[in-house]
Order: sequence, then structure tokens, then C-alpha cells
Amino acid sequence: MKIGPCEPADVPAIHEIINDAAQAYKGVIPADRWHEPYMSLDELKSEIAKGVRFFGCRVDGRLVGVMGIQDVKDVTLIRHAYVRTKERRNGIGRALLEKLTSQTRRPILIGTWKAATWAIGFYEKNGFRVVGEEEKTRLLRAYWTIPDRQVEESVVLAQVS
Repeated sequence: MKIGPCEPADVPAIHEIINDAAQAYKGVIPADRWHEPYMSLDELKSEIAKGVRFFGCRVDGRLVGVMGIQDVKDVTLIRHAYVRTKERRNGIGRALLEKLTSQTRRPILIGTWKAATWAIGFYEKNGFRVVGEEEKTRLLRAYWTIPDRQVEESVVLAQVS
């Protein structure tokens, strides 16, 4: 397992991994928030253009997981964390999270769907805690650019000091 920054040539594989792994949301997140593909190639390129830097985990030279990091104002956001469905539960997410959290000294925030209880549990096991509803709304409006409906259906986790 090797963790490192993704290159422009990795964009098609990043796109594939995101849309494969996001199938876990289908039927779980509100139907009005689900669409296929979950993230279009143009959306991915837009996220990269806005400063999301992807790191990838390679096994035998093949990209099997990705996680983005983005500095916004005075915090760092962990964005778009996905592991190929067939590669889950092998420590890839944890390895990526450890690598990315070591890349900054700023406070780290993570947003995810409140219905994605597996993701919330993963982050809680790895040193993050869900913030309260009022704080969540304040943080989402300050550091993310998402629709009001997504704010309603999301949680924010903060790194425990």
C-alpha cells in the first residue's frame, strides 16, 4: 500500500472510484440528493480547480482509494473520501486519513451525509466528533458551498484535540 499525491493523469480513476464507492449512498441519502453519476467528470475537475488536492492509495500500482484535502479560510477540509467497493475494510481509508491529517496544522473539518452512519462511525473511530446542529449549520455555511437542502441532510465532524 502506497499513499501519495494524485496526478492529473489519475483524474479518470479518481472519477471512477468516487462513483463506484458512492453507490453506498443510493437509497440511503434522500432521493432528491441522489443522482447518477454521483459526481460528473466536470464536477470533479471543478473541485480540483477550486483547490481540492487528492491523495491516492495504490495497491500493486492500482489506485484503490482517494481522499481530498482543501484549505478554506482558516481550516482544512477533508473532501471526497472514497475507497473502491471491493477494497473496503483493508485499512485504506484510515491510511489516507492519517496521511492527510499529517499535511496540516490547521483545524480539520469533515462534512458528510447524516444518513451515512458508516462514514460517521469511521471518522469517530479516527479522532473526530460530530458537532452540534447550530455549529454544523454555521460551519457548513462558512466553509462549504452547498445547497440549503444538503446543509439540512449533513453533519460536520471536527478533529478532537
